[in-house]
Amino acid sequence: MIIAIDGHAGSGKSTIAKLLAKKLGYTYVDTGAMYRTVALYVLRNHIPLEEPAIVKAMENIDIYLEDEKVYLNSEDVSDLIRTEEIGHLASQIARFKEVRKILVNLQREIGKKAKNVVIEGRDTATVVFPDADIKIFMTASQQVRAKRRVEQLKQKGFNVPYEHILQKVIERDKLDMERKESPLRPTEESIIIDTTDKTIDEVIDFIIEIVKKKEAKE
Repeated sequence: MIIAIDGHAGSGKSTIAKLLAKKLGYTYVDTGAMYRTVALYVLRNHIPLEEPAIVKAMENIDIYLEDEKVYLNSEDVSDLIRTEEIGHLASQIARFKEVRKILVNLQREIGKKAKNVVIEGRDTATVVFPDADIKIFMTASQQVRAKRRVEQLKQKGFNVPYEHILQKVIERDKLDMERKESPLRPTEESIIIDTTDKTIDEVIDFIIEIVKKKEAKE
């Protein structure tokens, strides 16, 4: 069983995908973390934001996912990749076709090794696993997503103005949805879930019911 969850930044897909995988006993794959890890390497090593330079740099990048940890060349970078700067840079890097091709191949390898997978990102249902058993597309209003991000940053000790985060959310949506390579969008089979007024538990319970119905049919 492959459950592909795509959606906007701040829609709750990462939190829900992690908890869903735990409840179901599935392998969790965070594709966005891979792009963020590349972004961190690019930033640290002052690599130009140009496709050939980044593709060349990826020869020196080893990304490894274990549970909810993300490793860059054996270093745990799970927290380092969660900044606004890295998120914005990751969206810019995700525009590059050859970079996507390398990471999509890695994502497919991970998925094939696992028996059951919850994979989340921006193009998991459209590109990575177009034959996924269940396709979910999560969204929420930009205002709510910005508020959620402000709260996340506060919990980490950062006080960032709401207006600044809202602008970043708007910019991120534009980058993700208008890029030429694998733009963020639902498929015809995607079940669209608006999390604006829903709790995490409500969404997880809803998806689990979908899984149960799918399993019953098979």
